[in-house]
Amino acid sequence: MTVDQGLSGKRVLLTGGSKGIGRVTALAFADAGATVVAGHRTDDEDAQSLNRELEERGSGHRVVRADVTTRTGVTSLASAAADALGGLDVLVNNVGVDGAAAFGELPEEEWHRVFEHNVTAAYLVTQAVLGLLGTGASIVNIGSSVALRGRANGVHYSASKSALTGFTRALAKDLGPRRIRVNMVAPGLTETEPGAGLPAPVVDRITGMTPLGRLCDPADVAGAVLFFSGDTSRYISGATLNVDGGI
Repeated sequence: MTVDQGLSGKRVLLTGGSKGIGRVTALAFADAGATVVAGHRTDDEDAQSLNRELEERGSGHRVVRADVTTRTGVTSLASAAADALGGLDVLVNNVGVDGAAAFGELPEEEWHRVFEHNVTAAYLVTQAVLGLLGTGASIVNIGSSVALRGRANGVHYSASKSALTGFTRALAKDLGPRRIRVNMVAPGLTETEPGAGLPAPVVDRITGMTPLGRLCDPADVAGAVLFFSGDTSRYISGATLNVDGGI
């Protein structure tokens, strides 16, 4: 039985849309009948090909270049979404970066870089588009299941994703009176490139630790995002859904 998530006609803004999880999710929304504005930072072939693929799925979609770690970039993105869509039914805060460094050698600028992308960007974008979000809208933040476990040489990354959990829970309470839902999808290690860009022995070790016996695929994450954005999750808010194969 196919369940209609009610996404046809929805207006979606998604950050970090040109690569990996964001790209697959943007195309999944378009395939479901939604109209998508996808933000990206670098005007490269990935952004251009995303624009072409969205155009193949229908009119009205836009791919917008903006640095969402800055107020100026976020204001530009929000204006583009308002011009293209008139309002928003879904916001996906997907932009984020990884980082690896032993804590004793972690430079301050690297700490700030990770937090600016993984936490501050979500704050800036969400605040900028609050007036565009209609009653019953959905905000989906992309976190990480490592926030629950921690990771060696990744204190700043783990801490930033943990902060996003608190951001999600508290924002759900702030926006609940407007019937705006706020949830988080927390993927495990995701294969956005072959082997997730890791050495084969590392991939084998992580795969062996995962009950489902494989790495996460971006489409797995997209499915969870579409669930939180659609009608079948209309009474779910403040939740975190781990998409990590049970690790």
